[in-house]
Amino acid sequence: MPEFSRQVLDSLRQPLETGEIVVARAAAHVRYPSRFQLVAAMNPCRCGYLGDPERACTRAPRCGADYQSRISGPLYDRIDLTIEVPSVSAQDLTLPAPREGTAEVAARVAGARARQSAREGETGARTNAELEGERLDAVATPDGPGRALLVEAADRMKLSARAYTRVLKVARTVADLEDSAEVRRAHIAEALAFRRPAALN
Repeated sequence: MPEFSRQVLDSLRQPLETGEIVVARAAAHVRYPSRFQLVAAMNPCRCGYLGDPERACTRAPRCGADYQSRISGPLYDRIDLTIEVPSVSAQDLTLPAPREGTAEVAARVAGARARQSAREGETGARTNAELEGERLDAVATPDGPGRALLVEAADRMKLSARAYTRVLKVARTVADLEDSAEVRRAHIAEALAFRRPAALN
């Protein structure tokens, strides 16, 4: 992702937020639908060795800070799930396959999507990501312990209003994957774990 120019990357902010692209010209403004799912990857630094216990980055930590700063904080704010993937060793390749395979995960996702569709019905929202305002409050407000955790984390992690709302949407999805009608503390905790720490923005 950081190999693209910052200007190009920041042009993704509007469609990620609104699902539309607005092209402005002297005579008119034209809106095009642009709802998409962004999947991106990046190394921790230009050489790729930052944090690797086997091979040291020769310019750490500046190398990582310079490389990661090519992606602006406002763009990171619009990315719901950030997952750090450690390097894989030869020994890791010999480990047994996980108990839950692709077919099982696909079935859980299909079940969660079906629950979302059934719950939203005539509201027009197809997924939790499209929920806004009162409807989001109605279906994603967490229980007492979950709310307390979210408020504490919002202050500690310096979450923006946008990030706070996105955590609720992700937590609602985590709850749907568990077939839970209520958003609980564990669901909020998992959603928060996917947020990029503010210190790295």
